Amino acid sequence: MSAQQPLATGGLTRDQAAPEDRWSLVVAAGLLSFVAMLDMNVVNLALTDIADGLHVSPTTAQWAVLGYQLPLVALLLPAGRWLDQVGARSALLLAVTGFALCSVLASVAPWASWLVAARLAQGTFGAVLFVLMPVLAATAVRPELRGRAMSVPATLGPLGAVAGPVVGGLLLDHVGWRAVFLVKLPICLAALVIAHRNAPHGGRLRLPDRGSLGDAALIGSAVAAVLLGLTLAPDAPAWLLLALPAAPLVVLWLRRPGGRPVAAVLRESGTAAVNGSVLSLAAGFAATHYLLAQHLRRDDGISATTTALTMLAFPLGMVLAGRFGGRLADRRGARPTALTGATVTAVGMLLLVPIDTGWSPLDISWRLALAGTGMGLNGGPVQALVMTAARPQQLATAGSAVQLARSLGFALGPALATAASLSGHGATTGVRAGLVLATLAAVLAVALLSLHHRTDRAGT
Repeated sequence: MSAQQPLATGGLTRDQAAPEDRWSLVVAAGLLSFVAMLDMNVVNLALTDIADGLHVSPTTAQWAVLGYQLPLVALLLPAGRWLDQVGARSALLLAVTGFALCSVLASVAPWASWLVAARLAQGTFGAVLFVLMPVLAATAVRPELRGRAMSVPATLGPLGAVAGPVVGGLLLDHVGWRAVFLVKLPICLAALVIAHRNAPHGGRLRLPDRGSLGDAALIGSAVAAVLLGLTLAPDAPAWLLLALPAAPLVVLWLRRPGGRPVAAVLRESGTAAVNGSVLSLAAGFAATHYLLAQHLRRDDGISATTTALTMLAFPLGMVLAGRFGGRLADRRGARPTALTGATVTAVGMLLLVPIDTGWSPLDISWRLALAGTGMGLNGGPVQALVMTAARPQQLATAGSAVQLARSLGFALGPALATAASLSGHGATTGVRAGLVLATLAAVLAVALLSLHHRTDRAGT
């Protein structure tokens, strides 16, 4: 196994030493980050239309989302292990092509089982893309430019997550639900052309080993147990018992050959707390976005267009701060920049907690813009912090760990927000309860980044 690792990492690390920075590959990583996160959210609005179009129940239609998310989360870490052993260019071309092809297959699905199968396959290719994106950005430029390079996919990814409902709403109103699966094709094509022309050659593909498949089964089962428990708990708290098997499954995985390298990367690089902060901040972001969209549409009766414009304040602040955050990280350090961003996000979320039906969209949008500014400052530097701490031969594994943390946060955030909001006696009170939980998640992210600083100093 160790003899095969230089095959992939050699192609990656050669580009690090190249005198010419390949910013085109950074752009490709940003495009793929945008389209991957867009896909996770754009289908949510189409579930009712999918159920009507395919004549299935809403529960069955929901698998158009779950079918994508489950393999994505389950395969992130095994994908990182696989990518440490194969050629990055070949894997990138395969993943982008497969992702786009599955989008086409989903758009022409004549029945639900076809759609679910296409989404399961798409989630598999999506997992490879999620791991490749930070590796591609980190190795395309010199180390001293890594902060601003990492800010490109770190900013465009959450932008795709927020833009998903907006794009989905427009397509549903004017074209139909099948179009939500096709909107990603032009972006995939652009990324494919860039990768084909500029990605460094070297390395070949190989089939994953049985150990990786076993790791995926354990991780997938653990994540599925947690998500099912959180999803069903609002109807009956006893459903939370479904999440109990997740802990022994994770422990079993950590004792396997696939889990030990991941634990070693986190231990040797000292980035366990950083990955925890990524998960917490992503969960707070996802919960806030979900709760505010529901509040504006359901409680305030705001139109879909006004709601979309209000919610766009978050990605606007994130995009404007993203590039600045990368430059600031290169000059002042990744950890203080990431910590500042997480703190600003927590403050923005805290200011949203007293939300009331008397608030105008402007009252909400400036607070969202503040929280988005913090996310923009945090995204690139925190990824640069993780990738810089890892050894060159562990870049894919380190990248898969941070992407898993972010994906788990995006998946868990809405479920946690729903459970918290149902604890309130009224609609607005429930939204406030959910926003409190989101704010606590952001505060936890700040605390974990501070803990990383103390751990790093102690190790030094």
